[in-house]
Amino acid sequence: MKVKLVLSLVVTALVLLFVLQNTTIVEIQFLFWSLSMSRSLLIVVFVAMGVAIGWLLRSNVSFKKINR
Repeated sequence: MKVKLVLSLVVTALVLLFVLQNTTIVEIQFLFWSLSMSRSLLIVVFVAMGVAIGWLLRSNVSFKKINR
C-alpha cells in the first residue's frame, strides 16, 4: 500500500514540475484553423488522444477475436 502511495506522489510531483516548466504559449495551425495554448496542455491533449486511439484499436481487435 505504501509503495502505491509513494509512486503516486512521485508521479504527481513530476507532472506538476512538467506543467510548471512548460507554460510557454504555442500557436497551432492546421488548414484554416489557428489555436494558441500552453505547451504542457497541448502535450497532455495529444497523449490522451493517443491513449484513446490505442484503447479503441485494442478493444476492436479483442472484439474481433471473441466473435470468431
